[in-house]
Amino acid sequence: MLPNAQNFTNKSSARAQILARKKITTGLMLCCLLGLGTLLVVTQLHAAEANIAKQNLYAKNYKEQNGYQLKSQTANPDTKMYLSNHKEDDNISMLEDGYDMMGSTGFNEIDAPVEDALQHGKAIKADTVLVYRKYGSAKKSNSKIELIKEAAKKGGEVDEKDMVEGPTEYQYYASYWAKLPMPLFGVHVIKLVKAASDDSEVKIEEKGLKVIAVIKDSPAAKANIVKGDTLLKVGDIELVKADDLFAAVKRYAGQIVPVELQQSGTEIKTKVALNSRK
Repeated sequence: MLPNAQNFTNKSSARAQILARKKITTGLMLCCLLGLGTLLVVTQLHAAEANIAKQNLYAKNYKEQNGYQLKSQTANPDTKMYLSNHKEDDNISMLEDGYDMMGSTGFNEIDAPVEDALQHGKAIKADTVLVYRKYGSAKKSNSKIELIKEAAKKGGEVDEKDMVEGPTEYQYYASYWAKLPMPLFGVHVIKLVKAASDDSEVKIEEKGLKVIAVIKDSPAAKANIVKGDTLLKVGDIELVKADDLFAAVKRYAGQIVPVELQQSGTEIKTKVALNSRK
């Protein structure tokens, strides 16, 4: 073999070895990248599961009170949260203080941090959040006795898992409130209906609109209209439904208007100086 041919053969062999090493290195790099990709996918799945576990149940179960998308008048409200046990009384007090309910949330859970309710309140720009926690249910000793009796009747056995005391579950409820500007009139009303007779399914609407709350310092409050009164007429408009009151207040805004109502069983007349919308 010629010297030059031998030299060419040696060089070709060396190149082949280098190329083979590059292929192995590339293969290893691809395997590492694939492994890293798998690791990232698994990590993301674990992160998603963790997010689900940490899900804010107050936000998940939130229901808006109406379609008005009510929120605080302040761009960045200093949302306050209070814990209470008197939901119905609190609702009336909030209405009287000039608030309206934005929405509420309710669910059963073993443990739901109340701080999550405040977090959701801030997210929807509520001025105030009221939170309630009530004992729900848990497996009691008498339920265990029933299990034993049932097993004895059927000649079977009681599973040990069924005898373990279950965790206590609580009923959680939160309401979210926004402070409103001073109203034109200042009352919250409902339409009452009653049965035609004790055993009748026929419903009869009662006359007027029942006042369930009067906003403090409002024109209605200054005219001595109180909770429990029945509004019958504002100006020339008879009050058959809530929309009638809204229409009357809008028509007579900024004026002193005669109002007919029933108070403590007696029909009386008074005058109310309605606010004007600025």
